[in-house]
Amino acid sequence: GVAPRSGASMSVAATAAPQVLLLPGWHNSGPDHWQSRWEALYGYTRVEQHDWDLPRRGDWLARLDDVVQSTSGPLVLVAHSLGCVLVAAWAKYSQHRQRVTGALLVAPADVEQEHLRPVLPSWAPIVREPLPFASRVVASRNDPFGPWPRIQALAQGWGSELVDVGACGHINAESGLGDWPAGHA
Repeated sequence: GVAPRSGASMSVAATAAPQVLLLPGWHNSGPDHWQSRWEALYGYTRVEQHDWDLPRRGDWLARLDDVVQSTSGPLVLVAHSLGCVLVAAWAKYSQHRQRVTGALLVAPADVEQEHLRPVLPSWAPIVREPLPFASRVVASRNDPFGPWPRIQALAQGWGSELVDVGACGHINAESGLGDWPAGHA
């Protein structure tokens, strides 16, 4: 799990169990993706975007901010791929970031790669500022959407703990993780 940064002040509201918001990436997470399985198993809330196939960063930022504002209590963000880039941008601009106690950022997509820039034009550059909450980046060494050295640099820029899961591709349904209990732990 993701715990609050040491020394972080805890309000009365922050002592309640946080609600988990699932932030899928580009094209959403299908039924066999671990995010969809966690939604079914644990009742987590998926942040639904207006357009999963032609994502615009501003639209996704506004949607996440709307969901955070309409949800009470502390929050944990569980993002995959483009959702990780969304968290970094949202944390920089949102006035509601203090509601988040932690983030699990799985397989961040390097949207600055030449082959992704034309299809995701509003997502570069990636915000590389330290996140104002505890965070953990979980990444694979053979992810086609995030070369390992680039993911290491993102995790460092975000001030995130980096967890190397070896060769698991994009850590999605095709990775064969099923319910991915290790990720949930």
